[in-house]
Amino acid sequence: MLPIPLTAQMQLGFIFCGASVANNCSVHMCAANIGISHPDIVVETNTLSSVPPPDITYTLSIPDRTVSSGLLSALQLEAIIYACQQHEVILQNGQRAGFLIGDGAGVGKGRTVAGIILESFLKGRKRALWFSVSNDLKYDAERDLRDIDAPNIPVFALNKIKYGDMATSEGVLFATYSALIGESQAGGQHRTRLKQILDWCKPNFDGVIVFDECHKAKNATSTKMGKAVLDLQNKLPRARVVYASATGASEPKNMIYMSRLGIWGQGTPFKTFDDFLHAIEKRGVGAMEIVAMDMKVSGMYIARQLSFSGVSFRIEEITLDEQFKLVYNKAARLWAEALVLFTGAAETLGLASRKSLWGQFWSSHQRFFKYLCIAAKVRRLVEIAYTELQQGKCIVIGLQSTGEARTREVLDENDGHLDRFVSASLRVLKESSEVILCVFSAKLEELKLRLLGKIAELGKELPLNTLDELIDRFGGPEKVSEMTGRKGRVVRRPDSSVRYETRAEQGLSIDHVNIREKERFMTGEKLIAIISEAASSGISLQADKRVQNRRRRVHMTLELPWSADRAIQQFGRTHRSNQVTAPEYIFLISELAGERRFASIVAKRLESLGALTHGDRRATESRDLSQYNFENKYGTKALDKITKAILRQIDNKVPPPKGYPGGDIMFFRGNKCMQTDWLSFIPYIPDCSITKFLNRILGMEVHHQNSLFQYFTDNFDYLINKDKKEGKYDMGILGERSECKKFLTPGNPQEGQVILYKISVDRGMPWEEACSKAEKLTGDYEGFYLSNKLRGNQPCVLLAEQGRGRNFILYKPNIGKQAHPENLDNLLLRYYKVTPDEAKDFWESQFVFSFTNCTHANWKGKCKMIEQGQECFLGMRLRQYHMLCGALLRVWKRVSDIVSDITNSSILQIVRLKTKQNSKQVGIKIPENCVSRVRTELLRMDEEVKKARREREKLANEKHMQQEMLAKMI
Repeated sequence: MLPIPLTAQMQLGFIFCGASVANNCSVHMCAANIGISHPDIVVETNTLSSVPPPDITYTLSIPDRTVSSGLLSALQLEAIIYACQQHEVILQNGQRAGFLIGDGAGVGKGRTVAGIILESFLKGRKRALWFSVSNDLKYDAERDLRDIDAPNIPVFALNKIKYGDMATSEGVLFATYSALIGESQAGGQHRTRLKQILDWCKPNFDGVIVFDECHKAKNATSTKMGKAVLDLQNKLPRARVVYASATGASEPKNMIYMSRLGIWGQGTPFKTFDDFLHAIEKRGVGAMEIVAMDMKVSGMYIARQLSFSGVSFRIEEITLDEQFKLVYNKAARLWAEALVLFTGAAETLGLASRKSLWGQFWSSHQRFFKYLCIAAKVRRLVEIAYTELQQGKCIVIGLQSTGEARTREVLDENDGHLDRFVSASLRVLKESSEVILCVFSAKLEELKLRLLGKIAELGKELPLNTLDELIDRFGGPEKVSEMTGRKGRVVRRPDSSVRYETRAEQGLSIDHVNIREKERFMTGEKLIAIISEAASSGISLQADKRVQNRRRRVHMTLELPWSADRAIQQFGRTHRSNQVTAPEYIFLISELAGERRFASIVAKRLESLGALTHGDRRATESRDLSQYNFENKYGTKALDKITKAILRQIDNKVPPPKGYPGGDIMFFRGNKCMQTDWLSFIPYIPDCSITKFLNRILGMEVHHQNSLFQYFTDNFDYLINKDKKEGKYDMGILGERSECKKFLTPGNPQEGQVILYKISVDRGMPWEEACSKAEKLTGDYEGFYLSNKLRGNQPCVLLAEQGRGRNFILYKPNIGKQAHPENLDNLLLRYYKVTPDEAKDFWESQFVFSFTNCTHANWKGKCKMIEQGQECFLGMRLRQYHMLCGALLRVWKRVSDIVSDITNSSILQIVRLKTKQNSKQVGIKIPENCVSRVRTELLRMDEEVKKARREREKLANEKHMQQEMLAKMI
């Protein structure tokens, strides 16, 4: 037995698992003071590290030899201890509390899960369930148990057990999520796998259930698989549930399967999951960060990630050659013509309202242009790959689409013979033409034939299937390790002829072929690997110290996955523990504005995922895709503005892009093609979504879509800058915590704590700092300025620094850097330039005056709002805020109700506090007029918790006294 009597005082004896290496990450310190440090640097996001985990009270049973030999690192032992400790808690609905392991790829979740199962076996619970995404991962489960010196725990694969077989053996029953919905056609006692699993567990099962790669159950209300995961948890209420995934919740709605966390339900502020979802989603990413922090404080969650020390990230913008632009523009015009014909034919035949037909049309449209976007980057990818190979590195290329389905179609059409490379985009175009032509009548036969002729003509110029072209350009299958799910491929023979061949090797299945290909890459026999989604879970391709090929991995993402879950899984193949060198990531994105559609969807999920799984939206931002996230309120507003501007319904303050042929008039009115493209592909609908906008502009000619997208992003940036200027943007604040008051809060499964901070923020810029900055400025218009208009008896003073174009960044004595830049023309209209000596007295006087006076006040200190008994902070140098931090989910509804009652708005603004000592905190900003009532409510809650605690202690003492009396009587 290995006792761990760790108290809050003993937590000073942290074990360092690494060093701080990133701006948004902090060194992770293991709360369990046992074990050997993890072999690689491990970090935790700043926001998660700002909240402490609960004290450790659990006594571990894992043998000393397993701990002392380092088979389980301190990092993994910490997760095991907290999971087992949480499993001791019974929620108010009678179910046992669960635990979420959100560690990033490569940290060692497999060994951690194996350690939890071993601990349960040592406590006498001899049965466990382990669910994952593939039956092949059963061998990984056996390896993980073997690696922690627990080979005597057998692992049974459910797919190898007959429906009627009632296995009574003790051990781990391994199954896939899809097995949960398996049914036998033969009938009998165990007609379903779920019934078979429940019978194997027996009544009152209290063993471990592991949901590995649990993100696969995210659609718990809309799929049979998701419902089965929830059903299993409900029917085994005392089971010890462990959720494990680096991408457990890319969106709040996907958390529904985590019913054992106790965040919603009986005894929580959220009676149902829908209540929780509504409260979090409408408050954005900041609220997700608070969810993650609250889970850590409550002891139900842990999330660490490998340090990105040594990892490099870069986006490679691909310039399109003129020949490709010509092909793309021809395709755009053909699709525009097809849309007109399709619309006309559908209306003629009364099929215009058929959603299924329109769905097929736009789906084909999107897939076609996606293939074109990918093909546009192949040439540049090959150039980069050869350059990196010459520098002694090796290449991993990430793809999602293999194009096998298109190749098989051509193969079937030619009776199994193929003597050319296939164009996936051409196949999609032909498929879509069938959708279009199905609505044509005999009257439109001439139009139909003309469209078919144009499709055939364009098909001669369309690019080849990307995966086959890549392998061919790199020298064929002998040079490339292909790890995908496809069964065959088109290859070039030594005599330059082309043929289709199967990927299977003698005596090996496709899965084993992928394993063999992985071995060839890891031994250095092949230095280029191409992986698809099929090879993006469970496979390790890092520069492992134990393999021959220790070259630095250059991981190039040619095709971004559709979801962040898949993106994170694929990125994690090359950055894992025990590596000699960290990988280099290169994201290839073409200059096509429409391709931002594919980057945008992943960026949105990565931002959300970083907030949920690591308590910080910037946790995944190092992948540098956040700049492509337009699916937020600013994107929606920007789309609405440009739509109304182009339809001439409003006069937009944001000018159209410079350099557009014909200028502003042609952009809005004169260019018939522009109008046709815009109105045809993005019809004005009040609720037109960002997704639809980004999908549709793919079908516009290159210069049209790039200009339109530039206009959209200009409006997007304008709206953000406007909110920043008005103080409405979700930003952090830099200040000092002058006061703080702690309050206990009721919680499920345990009590929590919130802290109400009073924060003082001095926004001013002292003269010395302004003068130092001015000395470094050399531009003609840079320097100090005084205003033409006097305020009181003095002009206003500022420091101007050259920004982008004709814009200037302004610094003022009272607020420091101004959020919104000033145009040069406006600057010269309102201000005149002066020397530092002329500016000094005005700067220093206004710096002092603005400390406690608002902008409205004249130099005698009068303000109409203040005279009327109201507060005014406009332009004031010293600002004070009240911020609530800690276990916020427990008080969310009560605080929201108070704020709503006083301000008529239930929105709780999320802020991040960073003190001058670099202490960081995330919390809720409490409006000044709500502070008194919030404090009163928190005091009442605090007293409720203390009263309940006294009652529990009283009952415990009475029980103890009864036991002592009984012992004396005996």
